[in-house]
Amino acid sequence: MAGPLARLWWLPFGKVPEIDADALAAALASDAPPLLLDVRSAAEHRRSRIHGSIHAPITELAARLHSLDLEPGRPIVAICLSAHRSVPAVRLLRARGLDAVQLAGGMRSWWARSLPTEGEG
Repeated sequence: MAGPLARLWWLPFGKVPEIDADALAAALASDAPPLLLDVRSAAEHRRSRIHGSIHAPITELAARLHSLDLEPGRPIVAICLSAHRSVPAVRLLRARGLDAVQLAGGMRSWWARSLPTEGEG
């Protein structure tokens, strides 16, 4: 991303590729599961998260991107509460050449389907 739009990657609106909760659950059970990147706050992540998710709050993602050990060929699913903070995460990851999508509806859609979580409750 270059030019004036380079500074706008973090805006939490617009369209990015998505995966729905049921499709993500199936992908996680496959032989080649995607990497889960939870961009919510630390408190949100502690309370309830999808097993195996990596936590990197959206406010820290750009600075921490190099230390997350993301595999270039492995799909990444960005997760937040309601699919707003994950929009800029997907933009940032895709601008770096990574295969990234967001969880459609965020954790709210995951919970609505009663899919498994872990955390402090």
